[in-house]
Amino acid sequence: MSLDEAVAKPHERLAKALAGDLDAVNALIRTRMASEHAPRIPEVTAHLVEAGGKRLRPMLTLAAARMCGYAGPYHVHLAATVEFIHTATLLHDDVVDESGQRRGRPTANLLWDNKSSVLVGDYLFARSFQLMTETGNMRVLNILADASATIAEGEVLQLTAAQDLRTTEDIYLQVVRGKTAALFSAATKVGGVIAGVDEDQIDALHAYGDALGIAFQIVDDLLDYQGDTKATGKNVGDDFRERKLTLPVIKAVALADEAQRAFWKRVIEKGDQRDGDLEHAIDLLNHHDALEDTRQEALGWADRARAAMMKLPESELRDMLIDLSDYVVARIN
Repeated sequence: MSLDEAVAKPHERLAKALAGDLDAVNALIRTRMASEHAPRIPEVTAHLVEAGGKRLRPMLTLAAARMCGYAGPYHVHLAATVEFIHTATLLHDDVVDESGQRRGRPTANLLWDNKSSVLVGDYLFARSFQLMTETGNMRVLNILADASATIAEGEVLQLTAAQDLRTTEDIYLQVVRGKTAALFSAATKVGGVIAGVDEDQIDALHAYGDALGIAFQIVDDLLDYQGDTKATGKNVGDDFRERKLTLPVIKAVALADEAQRAFWKRVIEKGDQRDGDLEHAIDLLNHHDALEDTRQEALGWADRARAAMMKLPESELRDMLIDLSDYVVARIN
């Protein structure tokens, strides 16, 4: 391994190893996001798809398929499907969350409007189902259809749980498994299914994606309170301002005394936020070691992802996916 390869980030090494497949995915995405009658569709889609995202989820599909020995063309369709589902959920999420920034750029709903974001998201979901049916494989269709339903269910659950101080860590995990991990696990699982490997390997791929997705989301929630805006593309405290009851806050609320609980009730449940509240919230999170406990949970899920991937046959791609599980949590080490 050269020095450049040694220092490259795992997702960059994956992108290099999968360069030909990724080019095919990007070409297919550009073709399928076109619309003869509604030019706003490619305008809105291109704003997100071409905004410099890492293509992490489609790379998981490509890597899983290649690692399992797949030599056909349909892993490209599945990877594009995964990216379309992801992009559709981002468009919808930004409307629901009233977000103003995504990947360091203004969100589509801010540049156009909420109606455009919702309808283009719907279009991308429809496109994703067209793509997955072209594989002719009912099992991958079932996996990705289930994931799409689980994502929507997770988002709806979050609506009711995110501002309710009674929300437990179990409910939080259910939300995360829905809105984030479901697509990670589907992305890896369909790669194995299309390759026709045995069920033990398919189960390991699913377990890897599930644990990786959970670790990814916990890290994202943690960085909302201690991240670098330039590095994350998000403002510190966005989840707090949006009154989201994420894992660090759930942990702090569980240990809160009466006065602290009254504070959380005011800022999260009632939405009465004042100058200095974010700083006080961070002080409480540190006081109860909620940030450190959350960090340890993220590391634990990364360990689970690594252990699942170790069940797959040894290969360069497998090692890159193992490194990826470490990289996901490296931002909080």
